[in-house]
Parts: sequence; C-alpha cells; structure tokens
Amino acid sequence: MDKKLCQTNSAETELPQAIDKKRYRIVRNFFIRTFVHLLFWDILLNRPSLRWLRTDPAQRWKKISRNYRELAVAMGGVLIKLGQFLSVRVDILPREVTSELSGLRDEIPAEHIDAIIAQIEEDFGAPANDMFAWISPEPLGAASLGQAHRARLRKDQTEVVIKVLRPGIDILVETDLAAIRKALGWLKPYKQVSKRVCLDWLMTEFTSVTQAELDFTTEGNNAERFADDFADDSSVYVPSVYWDYSAPRTLTQENVSYIKISEMDKIAAAGINPAAIAKKLYTLYLRQVFETHFVHADPHPGNIFIKPLPTEDERENGKAMFTPQDEVPYHADRSFQIVFVDFGMVTEIPERLRLALREYVIGVGTRDAFRIVQSYVKAGTLLPGADTKRLEEAHEALLNQFWGANVSQMKGVVMAEAGTLMREYRDIIYAAPFQLQADMLFTVRAMAILSGVATQLNHEFDPWEEIIPFADRLAANELGLNWQQWLKEIVALGRIVYKLPKNMENVLTQAQRGKLKIQTSFAPESKKVLVRLEKAVNRLSWMLLAVVLFAVGMRIEGNDEKEIVAPVLLGLALLSFLWGLWSNRR
Repeated sequence: MDKKLCQTNSAETELPQAIDKKRYRIVRNFFIRTFVHLLFWDILLNRPSLRWLRTDPAQRWKKISRNYRELAVAMGGVLIKLGQFLSVRVDILPREVTSELSGLRDEIPAEHIDAIIAQIEEDFGAPANDMFAWISPEPLGAASLGQAHRARLRKDQTEVVIKVLRPGIDILVETDLAAIRKALGWLKPYKQVSKRVCLDWLMTEFTSVTQAELDFTTEGNNAERFADDFADDSSVYVPSVYWDYSAPRTLTQENVSYIKISEMDKIAAAGINPAAIAKKLYTLYLRQVFETHFVHADPHPGNIFIKPLPTEDERENGKAMFTPQDEVPYHADRSFQIVFVDFGMVTEIPERLRLALREYVIGVGTRDAFRIVQSYVKAGTLLPGADTKRLEEAHEALLNQFWGANVSQMKGVVMAEAGTLMREYRDIIYAAPFQLQADMLFTVRAMAILSGVATQLNHEFDPWEEIIPFADRLAANELGLNWQQWLKEIVALGRIVYKLPKNMENVLTQAQRGKLKIQTSFAPESKKVLVRLEKAVNRLSWMLLAVVLFAVGMRIEGNDEKEIVAPVLLGLALLSFLWGLWSNRR
C-alpha cells in the first residue's frame, strides 16, 4: 500500500462536540478490555519461555467476538456495520473472529411509529398528513440507522415505501465513530495489522460511507445511477424515487416489496426457478464489479426482491403486472426481475483497480495462475517481498482442485484436500502476504454475502459456468482496445529476437572458457527446513558436548590427583545439558 497515501489520510483524534458520553464510555471500555487482552495474552505471553501460560487463543477470541456481537445488537448504531466489515477481513483476523461475526444482521428493534412520524414532520417542516394519507404502524424492516414503512400518498393514493432515519441517529453515529477511531489508534503500533491495511485510510473510508448513509438524497441519486447502468437489462428493476416526498432524512420510493430472495417457499409457489435466480444474480454482480464499476455493496436478503412477471396468457387476460400484495399463481419457469433496494452502501471501484480486476477475472477464466498473481501486483495487494513464484504454484494447485466443481463439491474438496494443501503451501499460508486496501473492502464484503445467497438458492451452483464466458468477453475486448500495448510488446519481442544470436554466442564462449556460472536458490519452504535442521544440529551438538564432558569428568573423578578439574568438567557438562534443553524448548 502507498505509504504517502496512508499518511495523507490521517484519522482525527479530537472528540466531536455532540456525542453521547455514556455510550462512548461503554464502547470505548469494551475496546480497552479487548486491547489489554491482546497485549497480555497475545503479545506479552507470546514468548518461548511464557507460552505455556497461555490459554487456547481460538476460544478466547471467539468469546470476545461473541461479546462484541451481543454489544452491537444491544446498542445498534455503527457497531453492527463495523462487525459486518470485520467479518470479511480474513486477511488480518483469525477464523474464529470472522465466523462469529458473520452471523451479525443489521436488524434491531423498531422505533415507535410516533417517533417516526415526528421525524418526518421535522424533516419536512409540515404535518405528515399533508403528504401521506396513511402510514403503516408496522415497519417493513428496522435496521441500525433507519426503518421502512408502507404508506400512501395523499395526492393520488399511490402506495409507496418511506425510509426514515432513526431520531437522534446523528449523535449515535458520531459517538460510535469516535470510539472506533480511538481503538484504531491503539492498533497502529501492532505491525501484524498496520502492515496489511492503512488504518487511517480505512477509518476515513468507513466514516465517509457511514455518514453518506445518513443522507437519503445521496442514496436516491445512487439508485438512479444504478438504474441507468442496467437500463439495457430488462431483468433488473430499481424502484423509482418520489423526490417531491423525499428529504435528507426521509426517502420515498415505489413499493417493490415483492418476494424476498430468501423466501424459498414463495419463490417455488410462483414457479420461479431458484437456480436461474442464482445464475442471473451472479452475472449481475460480475457486471457491477468488472464493467459498470459501481457496486451495490449490501446484497443481504432484505435488500433483494424477486418480482414475478405475468405470462403471455395472463397479460392477454388483463393482468399487466403483479403488485406486492398479489398472490402469484404457479406457472412453471415463470419469468422474473431482480429488484435491488437500499443504495446507502455502495462502492465505486477506482480506476487504479479496474485493470487489475479485469486481469484477475481473465486469469481465473483462462486458468492462468501467472496472470492471477500479476493482478495482485497491479492492484498493490501484495506485501513487499512476497514470493510470487510460490503464489503461482499455490494458485495453480487451487485451480486444478476446484476447476469445474459446483458449490457443494467445493466444500467436499476443501475438507478432503485442506491438509495436503496446508502442508505443501504452509509457507505462503502462514506468511499471508496480502494487504487488502480500504476501497476493496466493500466489494469483498458484497461478494462474500452474495456467495451465501447464491448457495442458498442453488447448492449445485457452478460459478465457472459464468466466469469463463465473462472472462472470454473481457479478454476479447482487451485485445481490441489495447492494440497499442500489443504493438509495444511485439516491438520489444523483436528486439529480444534480434539480440538472441549475440547473447547465445556470449554464453557459449563463457562455457568454453570454463567461466560459466549458474546461480541457484532454495524455495522458501526448503530454506525453512534447512534452518530448522541447522537449529536441530546445534541443539544436538550441545547435548553431545554435555555427555562427553560428563563422561570425562566422571573418569577424572576417580583420580585423586585431579580433584579440582573433575567438578569443573561436571559443572560444564551440567551447563551444556541445560543449554541444550533451553535451546530445544525455544
């Protein structure tokens, strides 16, 4: 990661004026206890002579993660979103932490309808009855920052959905961000974390995205941009925004609460094929990441609906469309649209990462391990000194193991081959040479959630079936667009061919004179084996020395003329033996 870029995005250290001090102390104290736990158990006691005092770290961190999840659910606010972000940071957090946080859902008890109406009236500066003929007292959904209610416009009785921020949420967000900023400051000296992600930059990105979710005007604009990106795809539907009934804290949109993507029974009752939904959804996210570069970053089941479409016979009988309240009759292989809602959390992939992402998907689609690793280099996601050759070997093995396998088969391969892969590539796995940049975090999180949704829809889903044609298309476009780059490479290749005879002559001349030298080096894993072997030999030498000194000392002990030498040799033997034991423990 660019250190200058990291240094120019310093996180603020001063507390904002408007915060809930009691809440701040509760959140801050939780982070203090966690940090003290880290210092004592995983830094202070993580020494060769003290490790025997440590308890099982997996169980300890699993308990801490569970406590955080309970705190986040109880207090809401930004804590839930932070837990969701951390649940995908498998590059810096142990599996016990990420697995515990992965079940964290942005669902908390709803605010009373009176508080919601008061918030609407404050936002518009007018009675809610002037705009809405009816507002449902029961919310469609309640999240950490806001909640949604069905309503009808007074003007024409159109049924809509209004999304309203929770009263006082601004103070809660600022309070949580201040506590999180303080905790990240404590982590900066911990190199295992700071070398993998710029904490200041991560805090800046997290703050900007969270604060953007507090402005529904921005969310409405995001929805319209997303709709424009997929205007050519009739299978995608985005609800219209009623701008005359929207304000910074209130967003009024078309009611599209059809079938939630997680409601498998209703999907089956309508005759819609779940496998077709998984296939289409996967393709849509490939387009977002690699073509439009504007990603809906929160695709959990509450934010994606399936809209059933009438058959030709139903349209001829006057059924132009279904409403969210309609009972949809069964029809085999019924057509559908995928409806996206909640565009508060989106990410735009920057230009510097776009080429790297294209390189990655082409590498995967063409089973080119070298190209995959080079995409990491271009994206800047490799730590300095990472062994790219070993990474290529590991990716080649993974491609050979997983290629052509569906989701359920992948799980079986992982269970069966995990031990072999760990033994063969443990130098790479333990080194973890990756650093994920902050602007990639949202995309990684979205794809992680999408993977779970696709698996629920179709356990036999085959991702390769979609990646291969998509990669072929990208490669064809790249070949057509980058003709200048190809011309440069052809010229460079011509120069190499032109110089080849002269270079070969030099090599042969050196060989004839006996001056040809060939340098070789061990693979990283072989080097580690040699180091361990060298240490073992050293320990064995000390133990052998102790035995020799002890034997000599005992022989001299029987000679009365050497009473002084014998104790000295026996003492040296004891010291050598103790040194060998200590070295062995290290």
